[in-house]
Amino acid sequence: MTYRNTFAAWRDNTPVWLAYTRHAFVQGLGDGTLPHAAFLHYLKQDYVFLIHFSRAWALAITKADTVAEMRLAASTVNGLINEELALHIKTCAEAGIDEATLFATLERQENLAYTRYVLDAGHSGDLLDLLAALAPCIMGYGEIGTHLATTKTSDTYAEWINTYASAEYQKVCHDVGMLIDGAVARRIGDDATTSPRWASLQARFRVATQLEVGFWDMGLDP
Repeated sequence: MTYRNTFAAWRDNTPVWLAYTRHAFVQGLGDGTLPHAAFLHYLKQDYVFLIHFSRAWALAITKADTVAEMRLAASTVNGLINEELALHIKTCAEAGIDEATLFATLERQENLAYTRYVLDAGHSGDLLDLLAALAPCIMGYGEIGTHLATTKTSDTYAEWINTYASAEYQKVCHDVGMLIDGAVARRIGDDATTSPRWASLQARFRVATQLEVGFWDMGLDP
């Protein structure tokens, strides 16, 4: 397999993918019509989400079979904690919301469902189960960022868009795509789609994508 072949196969066999990457929340980011209160509500929930998401990526280190897999997972944890969270902290601080308040945010049901699903995939399964549940968020935001960067009609949320369209974030997507392809080839072979495991991995990816749609829905309902 080559870079991102696994992700592309999972994405292309997930009908709800466009409902996620072209959601009304996403469209509102691109044309500037998303209410600022909804955006701040989303950022607060997403800050808590990223805390748990980072823990899930840290779990990937313990599920890895090789040092290369460990390095890629560790690099992703670093990017989430030290880079992506910084956008949330900065934007919320400008609105008078400090990090202590962010950390104390009460998780919405949609947030709980998603983060615990991902963590359960890692605790109950192997690295492939975990990566299938993690992939929609990492790779989807990269796709959303590049799409909005070329189609946006407003600069209201340009900083958010530019973060996920940036070369740095796209490098994260590239590395994660390589990690997934390598992990699949190592564990179930190059002809992965014929493996009995393929359907279960596709299902994990599909459920996580549906939970992403629910997260955007939540963002529109502060």
